[in-house]
Amino acid sequence: MQRKSWALAFAGAVLATSALAQAPAEVTLTRLACGDGFNDQRRFSDTFAYNDPKVPFTFSCYVIKHGADYMVWDTGYAPGSTPSANNKPITDLLSQLNIKPDQVKYVGISHFHADHTGQLAPFTNATLLIGKGDWDGANATPPMPGANVDGLKPFMGGSRKVEPLAADKDVFGDGSVMILRTPGHTTGHQALLVRLKDKGPVILSGDAVHFHENYTSDGVPGFNYDRAQTIASIERIKQIEKNLKATFIIQHDPRDIGKLPAFPAAAK
Repeated sequence: MQRKSWALAFAGAVLATSALAQAPAEVTLTRLACGDGFNDQRRFSDTFAYNDPKVPFTFSCYVIKHGADYMVWDTGYAPGSTPSANNKPITDLLSQLNIKPDQVKYVGISHFHADHTGQLAPFTNATLLIGKGDWDGANATPPMPGANVDGLKPFMGGSRKVEPLAADKDVFGDGSVMILRTPGHTTGHQALLVRLKDKGPVILSGDAVHFHENYTSDGVPGFNYDRAQTIASIERIKQIEKNLKATFIIQHDPRDIGKLPAFPAAAK
C-alpha cells in the first residue's frame, strides 16, 4: 500500500511539473512613442485619392514581453535626425519599463526605412529579424534606394546575429508572436501578429498601410516598391483580421494610438 501511495504521489508530481512546463508564457504589448509630426497625405495615393497636404503622422515602436524574454518591434528615427523624431532615445523609454537594451532577445523591423531602423545600435545581444528582400537590398552595391544602411550598419559587419526572413516567422515557437511576410511597401516588408490572452490578437501594420483611408480603400502610395504586392498584402491582413477577430493597428495613424493602453501600461 505504501509503495502504491508513493507511486501515485510521484506520478502526480510528474504530471504537475509537466503541466507547469507547458504553461503558456505571459505575453504583453506596450507602445513606445517614437515621434510625431505631419505628412502630406497626397503622397500616399497613386490614384490621387487624397487632397490634404498636412495631416498628423505618428511614429510608433513597440516592446513585446514573452515570459522572461523581450522583443522590440521597430525602433523609430535616430533622436535629433529629423524634427519628427522623439528626442528621448528608445533606451530611455525602455528603462521606464525596467528593460535594459542587452535584455532584448529580438529586434524585429517592419522594413529598412530610417523611421523604423534609426535606433538599432543599442541592442547588442539581440537577433535582428528583417525581411530577406530588405536585407539583400541594404547589402547590395549600391544599396536599394530608401535602405537606411547607417542604421543597419551595426548588424552588417557579422559580429551580431541577423535572421533574414523569406517567409512568416513564429518568433517564440508557440504561435503567440508571428512575423507576417507582407511585401509591397518594400520588397521585404513585414507586419506583426501578437496574440494576447485578454485583449486577443493584435496586428501591427508596419507600413503595409499608413492611414485608415489606405486600408479601407486599398490605397497605394506611388513610392511603394510593388503595387500588386501591396494590395495582396493589405488583403491578407484584412483576412487575418477577420478570421482572428483581431485588432488592427496602423502604426503611423494617430487615430490608432488609443487602441493600446497609454505608456507605460501594457496590453495583456
